[in-house]
Amino acid sequence: MTVNFTVLPASPTDGDVIGQIHAASWRVAYADFFSPDFFAQALHRRRHRWHDVLAEQSRHTALLGAADSRPLAFSYFGPSPARPDEVEIFGFYGHPDGWGSGVAQALMAGTLTAIRERGAHRIHLWTLRDTPQSRRFYAKHGFTESGVVRDFDYGDGNPLQQVEYALPLG
Repeated sequence: MTVNFTVLPASPTDGDVIGQIHAASWRVAYADFFSPDFFAQALHRRRHRWHDVLAEQSRHTALLGAADSRPLAFSYFGPSPARPDEVEIFGFYGHPDGWGSGVAQALMAGTLTAIRERGAHRIHLWTLRDTPQSRRFYAKHGFTESGVVRDFDYGDGNPLQQVEYALPLG
């Protein structure tokens, strides 16, 4: 059976679906990194923050990746706060129902196209050091480790190491 993948800009009305994707992805991928109480709060924040994020008029972009019209992944990117001449991917998450379907690959292709259309020459992102699945995904799409590692506190006072990945655009 052939699956039809689409990538489209997210609108302010997509807050619920992006929140569901974000929380579902976190539930599967990150539960072991946090205490249960903090993790429950983190899931709640991720589920409910997207209406406000999408309603803001900003220079950031959110894209949705859908498989057969079902949104299963999203990306969120914009000018890097640390390096204004670069684009940073702040979030790239897929619902576990879409893992292995190809929707994340279609979304990454659409994300890279949108970033190239902005005239960017370099993209960077951060991912947890101890998430081999995401690290393999970024490497598969041409990103390489920059050699920079940072401690990032998600709000529970227990920083986790993140690895920076970068992709120069030709």
